[in-house]
Parts: sequence; C-alpha cells; structure tokens
Amino acid sequence: MTLAAVPATGPAAVPAQAQGGDAILRRQRVRESAARTYARSFPIVPVRAHGMTVEGADGRRYLDCLSGAGTLALGHNHPVVLEAIRRTLDSGAPLHLLDLATAEKDDFTTALFESLPREFAEQARVHFCGPAGTDAVEAALKLMQTATGRSGALAFTGAYHGMTAGALALTGNVAVKEPLPGGGEVTRLPYPYGYRCPFGVGGEAGAALAATYAERLLDDPSGGVVRPAAMVLEAVQGEGGVVPAPDDWLRAMRRITAERGIPLIVDEVQTGVGRTGAMWAVEHSGIVPDAMVLSKAIGGSLPLAVVVYRAEYDGWRPGAHTGTFRGNTLAMAAGAATLRYVAAHGLAERAALVGARMTGRLRALAGELPVIGDVRGRGLMIGVELVDPTAEPDSCGARPAAPALAVRVREACLARGLIVELGGRHDAVLRLLPPLTITDEQAGAVLDRLADAIAAAARADVPVVPGTTSGSAQGTSQGAASGVAGAR
Repeated sequence: MTLAAVPATGPAAVPAQAQGGDAILRRQRVRESAARTYARSFPIVPVRAHGMTVEGADGRRYLDCLSGAGTLALGHNHPVVLEAIRRTLDSGAPLHLLDLATAEKDDFTTALFESLPREFAEQARVHFCGPAGTDAVEAALKLMQTATGRSGALAFTGAYHGMTAGALALTGNVAVKEPLPGGGEVTRLPYPYGYRCPFGVGGEAGAALAATYAERLLDDPSGGVVRPAAMVLEAVQGEGGVVPAPDDWLRAMRRITAERGIPLIVDEVQTGVGRTGAMWAVEHSGIVPDAMVLSKAIGGSLPLAVVVYRAEYDGWRPGAHTGTFRGNTLAMAAGAATLRYVAAHGLAERAALVGARMTGRLRALAGELPVIGDVRGRGLMIGVELVDPTAEPDSCGARPAAPALAVRVREACLARGLIVELGGRHDAVLRLLPPLTITDEQAGAVLDRLADAIAAAARADVPVVPGTTSGSAQGTSQGAASGVAGAR
C-alpha cells in the first residue's frame, strides 16, 4: 500500500481549512501545556509544506527560515525523503523493532559512517538512543561516566544541550533551570563570544583567555574542579545565539582534554549534516572528538538520535541505555537518503557559499540599520543580534540587547511571509536556519523581507500588527515549489 492509498478516516482526516484555523488554534491553547513555544511565536496552522514554503490554513504562504529548528536539511517533503519513506512502506519492512538488526538500520549506519570524518569513523561505534537529541546527550554522559568512573562534566556559558535532567544541567540558560533542583555536578567554563566577550576584550584575545582560563582552572589543585567524566561543547552555539567557536579555541579544547584524559563530546545536534558549510562542524577545525551527539537532520525530518564514539569507550553492559523508539525504521530510511543526497549534491559547500553571501549582505545592512549590533554564523546557521543603538557600548563595543525589538521584528517578519525565530542572551538574536536547498531567489527574498521587517519594527511610530502584509507572502513560492529549494 502506498502513502496515497492509506485511507483517511476519523476527525484527524478533516482538512484544517474545513475545521477553521482559528478553531484549531483555540483548541491547542486549551488542550496543550503552558510549555508551548513555537506555537506562541507563530499563530498559524500549517496545512501544506514543500521545500522552503509553508502554507497556512488561511491560504497565506511563508518562507520557512526555522526548518524545524534545523531538522529539515532538505526542506519540507523533499522528493528523495518521500521516496525513501514510500519505498520502505511498500516493502513491508517492520516499522518498529527496538534495537534488532534490519537492512534499513544497516544502510543508515553505512551512510552515517561514510559521512563522518574518516579518522573518527574508522574506530567508532554507534548507539541508537530515544528519538530526541536530549536523550543522546544523556547517553553520551552515561557512556563517559561508565568508561571513566567519574561523575562531573565541563560545559560552557551559552550552551544548550536539551531539557532532560543531565542535559539541562549542561545547558547554560538560567531561566529554564531556576525552578528545578540541581541536575548534577557541572563546572561552567567561558565560551568565546566575540561580541559580548566574557573577559571584555573580544576577538582572538578573548578566545585565548577562555582557553587559558580553562587550562589553569583544571590544573589548579585548589580550583575546586574534580577531574570530570567529560567536556561537552557545541562548535557553533545555536540556541545560545548562533555563536561560532573559533577554530583555534576548539583545537585548544581538544588538546587540553586529551592531555588530561578527559573525553571530549561534541554536540552536533543542530550543526550536523552540512548546516555550517561542512558535513560536520568539527571538520572546520580538524579536531577529532571522543564522541559526537547527533539528531535533528540525521532522521530526514523524522525522529532519530544517536551517539557515535570511539570504540575504546564502549564499556556498557547490555541494556545500560535503552529506549523503546530507538529502532525507527522510517527515520533510518529517510535519514540515509538525506545523508547521501547532501553529500552527492554538495549541499554543505552550497551552504557555505549561500551563507557567506547572506551574511555579507546582512553586515552591509548593519551599516544602514544601527539596531543591528552583530551579524555572525557559519554556513546556513546565521544570527543577527539586535541592540539598543542609543545606549552606551561596553568595552568591546557591544550595546545592550533589545529583546522587545526582536519580538517586534519576528512579528513583522511573519506579517511579510517569513518565519524566523529568536535565541541568544535575552532572546535578542534573530536566527536564520533555512534548508540547505534554498535557492538564490529565496535567499534574496528572505533578506529583503528581513531588512524591511527590521526597518519597520525599529520605527517606534509604526506599530507592527501581526497578520498584516507589507510585502507579498507568496512572492517567491515558485522557487520553493520546485522541490529543489531548540527544541529537541
């Protein structure tokens, strides 16, 4: 039976247009928890999606620069992903088999190992986790605790690793941690953040100080840090505000951990599968970690999470870390197809090229709009930090964050048919995570709409009314329709 032949029965089969988008939104507010996030930012009911275009129940179209928080490497409903799913369904393959061996799992593992840096893949093992990145972080921590016999961890300011206990302890965001009891012994180290340098110097000097601080703290017998089970870091902090780590600093962290026998875990949940302009973000610096945490794009839009690690750490006993849905056949088929498509079509290189063009234009725009304090990123992982241009700058030239302005810009973007989300300190960073298949036309439309939205929101005398349109929300849907174009 094909997807098209699956019968549509029951209330769920009623088209959203027939139900009424407003009614669906009202029911969501009543039925779902107060922890809703994206649903608060984007009060729309998507009914169709293709490539970079999402169509709402009201008929309006949007260019999606959120892409499932980086999950949709190929955009919505890419033909190669749909074909992999249909082929698997038509084959009669079992869809749920816990951790039993299947042809689909074997194929996914082969595609994954082929995509990894060779030096890492040659001596690697893979562990299939529950369906979300946060579970893979938990698994990586448990793995290293088992291997080393230690319990603590090193993590960084600005980090985001998930919302379960161990992953939350590693996460830097204070607001989500305050209501809860402590989640484990974690030593927080400074992450190099050029625009808001923790040492007040910025640039290469700030990154060098961050590395020196980490090294001396670990070597200080009175520094209070017991040798930990692992260091966990992101090569580009996503939820932390799209902050790329300097390559020299990453190499320093690899040297520091290796010399002290501390396993290095790199969280590639959001940066992986070509997002930063390389298949994996560690490739920019050339470091070889002891473990990599992978999720989001590796499932080709379906839930999948794994830990890949050096074989010498494989000291688990059977059942040491399990999960009912770690054998998701459809996700493995979609994921293998996505990994191979990204590699075969040079989409990582394409992300580097298009991302550099977009970042360059945004930096030029910053010269015209003083509310743009900083533009940064790597590949198609771009951040635009909004600030109060009337306030005094700090020692690095950074002005105070403007979170209220950022909210207005997000609403103005939505009114113009563009979906962007916020992140970073004070939620004042506009985060752009378009699919790797974005066309030149779409990239131009994104930048046009974003520039118009920032300018409009920055004008205090022009209120932003969500739902109104200052530019066609359907203007570049043709490119998306071709099919070429935090949350964990």
